Amino acid sequence: MSVIANTTVISNFASIDQLELLRRLFGSVYISTEVYREIQDGLDEGYRFYGTLIRMMHSTSSENWLQLTSAASELELRTLNSLPTSLHPGEASSLAIAQTRGWYFLSDDLAARNYATRAGINLSGSIGCLVLAVERGLCPLEFANSLLDQMIQQGFRSPLNDVGPILRQP
Repeated sequence: MSVIANTTVISNFASIDQLELLRRLFGSVYISTEVYREIQDGLDEGYRFYGTLIRMMHSTSSENWLQLTSAASELELRTLNSLPTSLHPGEASSLAIAQTRGWYFLSDDLAARNYATRAGINLSGSIGCLVLAVERGLCPLEFANSLLDQMIQQGFRSPLNDVGPILRQP
């Protein structure tokens, strides 16, 4: 299944230098042109960790797993125009693409997550990605909790500080 992320999840993993974990989880991740603009704006505002993302997007490497896409079809554009105006452009474009293409959506934004839930879009966020990494054996629980702590230190407003209680039991 294809995955599209808005700025929040990408930012959380980039800010702690753990984008590779997203690649290992999903293989490739798409971002919309609007999310790319938000990343560029963030770099201009001094968020240096966005430089890694920009370099990845301009890489000619065949292993470039972070892909750019945009709402282009008539259905995607209609869906985009029907979304609540309270959503930021990156969230709205990502939602329109996820909804029309049947893609998985990554976001920590509450309004975007609420819309995705109502629209039946499969979604996850930074915490869900950490849980999935533990469940797939990509990292131990202690490491995932350490990453969550680092995200919180970087400004992520997490509802919890331990992913252990939400792991699916074997």
